[in-house]
Amino acid sequence: MPIQSTTYNSRVTSEALEKKFRDTFTSQGGAELVDDLYAAGVIVPTVDFTAAALGSEIPSFMQQAWDASTGYKKTNNTTDTLITTPGFWKIDLTATGSSSIAEVRINTGLTTKTVWFLGLTGTSNLTADGEFFVFLRSGDSLEQRTNAATGQINTWYRQVADVNGNLVNPLGFTFS
Repeated sequence: MPIQSTTYNSRVTSEALEKKFRDTFTSQGGAELVDDLYAAGVIVPTVDFTAAALGSEIPSFMQQAWDASTGYKKTNNTTDTLITTPGFWKIDLTATGSSSIAEVRINTGLTTKTVWFLGLTGTSNLTADGEFFVFLRSGDSLEQRTNAATGQINTWYRQVADVNGNLVNPLGFTFS
């Protein structure tokens, strides 16, 4: 094994790293690597073992696609609870109306925090769109409301990651 005289050698014997090496370079070793992996001085990564590089995750625009699990709720002159499951959620909405408010908020059980708001004033019928992500903790809920019969909010939502940040792929999607 060639080394530089000013560096030291250390043996890398991680079974997980060896498995990733075997899985990525299938022609470079059967049951085990021919020899342990060695590092001299500083380990400089030259092979990308990330999920994106290995093709085991899809691009975010595809991972966040609407699917058969997409929720929908139309609210008019009331408050509705949309989501009670903790995690990261993709939200898309359209609000229409006049002389009313349309609001999306996180309810913690003790207080509410507005995350999207539209004040619809006058007699003209106005329309506004919104697209954003929210994070709900255990015990939080996402609500939407309008305060008059002249206001309406339509919301679509889908979970894109659980409370620990593990991505939730579209319903029915599997890697081949």
